[in-house]
Amino acid sequence: MSDSAPRLAPCPICGKLPIQQFKPFCSRRCADVDLNRWLKGVYAVPVTEVEDEDGAPKLDAPGEEGH
Repeated sequence: MSDSAPRLAPCPICGKLPIQQFKPFCSRRCADVDLNRWLKGVYAVPVTEVEDEDGAPKLDAPGEEGH
C-alpha cells in the first residue's frame, strides 16, 4: 500500500518540519537566515565567461594581443 499523504520536505535551514505560513521553512527565523544568505551571495552560482562584455566571443589566439 502506498501512502497518499504528500511527504513534506524538511526545513532547508534546520531540518524541522515546515509550517504553511513560512513554507518551505519552519519559522520566520529560518526564512530570514535563508534571505540573508541570498543577500550576502552565499548561494552564488559560479559562471564561466564565454563572451566579452560587448557580446563578442572571446578569442584565445596566442600572439594576437598587440593587434
